[in-house]
Amino acid sequence: MELLKEWLGHPKELYNLVWFKMGGYKTVMPKMDQDALSESLCYKYLNQTGRSAALVIQMLDKEVRHAVCIFYLVLRALDTVEDDMTISLETKIPILHKFYSYLYQPDWRFMGSNDKDKQILEDFPTISLEFRKLEKVYQDVFADICPKVGLGLAEFLERKVESMKDWDTYCYYGTALAFVGFSRIFSASKLEDPVVGQDVELVLSLGLFLQKTNIIRDYYEDQLVGREFWPKEVWSKYVKKLSDLSKPENIDKAVQCMNELIINALHHVPNILTFLSRVKNQSIFNFYAIAQVMAIATLAACYNNPQVFRGVVKIRKGQTITLMMDATNMQAVKDMMYQYLEEIYHKIPSMDPSSIRTQQIVNSVHSMIT
Repeated sequence: MELLKEWLGHPKELYNLVWFKMGGYKTVMPKMDQDALSESLCYKYLNQTGRSAALVIQMLDKEVRHAVCIFYLVLRALDTVEDDMTISLETKIPILHKFYSYLYQPDWRFMGSNDKDKQILEDFPTISLEFRKLEKVYQDVFADICPKVGLGLAEFLERKVESMKDWDTYCYYGTALAFVGFSRIFSASKLEDPVVGQDVELVLSLGLFLQKTNIIRDYYEDQLVGREFWPKEVWSKYVKKLSDLSKPENIDKAVQCMNELIINALHHVPNILTFLSRVKNQSIFNFYAIAQVMAIATLAACYNNPQVFRGVVKIRKGQTITLMMDATNMQAVKDMMYQYLEEIYHKIPSMDPSSIRTQQIVNSVHSMIT
């Protein structure tokens, strides 16, 4: 009954969800050459591991689609090694350090993972084969980004996220560097101007925003498996241990702590909008914009929401499809940003220690959008 009420309250989302479930999305998906077995397997793995990312990658123009698919799968494989808590540090850290070299070893695979995405490690030869087929200009992007990501992820396996600077650094390795790589691929393809791949400060903001959103949202899941990515500099103001935030008696402090982290993430929005305004290619704009509007929708759902400490907070499926369908131009993205910032603004509790700062950042972004 509650689900029915939710759907009836969002009729556009319900329509879009039904359209999607009935295969309507296939009408906007490009026809793909699936003659090569290894290529078709890569897109199979993309759909298994990428979820919403898989759709936007497959909707990219043909010139860049395959390079981005392989780049995503390689980074996903790195992330799978990092995330799998059943792999010992003695095994995990050397793999992360040397991971880039495995792209040139046709037979390298890893069979010791229990992660849900373990297939991309077990059949890594399929992915590395497709990498070696890419043009050198794309391979050069992998050569620069992948070793940095591997070393960075390994570094944070051996030390905690203590300060806000540490949080930025971890997020830089976790997702932001990937966006630098995507942008360089797009510029190398000539579908975008060189400035898209060169303005690192702006493009880093897109990745930092996504990674911080995921870390905030995933508090509960990460606690279940013993992962901790919230910065101690913030949470130690509220509790003695990060796990204490999930205790019922600490729920008010937990929400205040989370709200403070959400404020930090929102500071990236102005750079995101500036970057998006420079993107010319439609499929590339969609690739960037969809991820950003889904992130701010997630932050709006998490803001001041104690459920983050009891389970996983996700945006509605119909909402996800609607965002993916509508985030196709700059004005639409601004409208969505405005909408979700308004949602956050109206949830600001007067007694929250960060309430004034939240109002300030929301008003600042509002003035940029309007």
